[in-house]
Amino acid sequence: MSIKDKIADDIKSAMREKRDFERDALRTLSAAIKQVEIDTREKLDDEAILAILQKEIKKRNDARAIYLNGGRLDLAQKEQDEAKLIARYLPAQLSDDELKNELLKIKNELNLNSIKELGALVKTAKERLKASADAKRISEIAKQILG
Repeated sequence: MSIKDKIADDIKSAMREKRDFERDALRTLSAAIKQVEIDTREKLDDEAILAILQKEIKKRNDARAIYLNGGRLDLAQKEQDEAKLIARYLPAQLSDDELKNELLKIKNELNLNSIKELGALVKTAKERLKASADAKRISEIAKQILG
């Protein structure tokens, strides 16, 4: 079952069980996926949908930070809950140690030694690790390794 189908099934079950928050959050997510399909005029595969999910989680996390700065804890909590809901559809995230090991492997393969080569390390890591680690974590640990 594709991720898109899983989301559609979860929307239906949330509707049946009257879980309004989950239903609304998943509808918003489904709409974001459909919008990209309309814009690109092609049916998205799971890999493309994973990229959209990561983007949506980043949006929620950014909004949460803004709400926290503005003292709106209720809205910040809503954004955090939505991000957790979306994260259910992502593959298991690598732990910090696993991510560090993967980055060290890539660093050694590409023979990178300087912080100036951070971009190459992060780019290659994003391509290989895809949705198993978010870009912010990759960048932070890569800086530690090259720094």
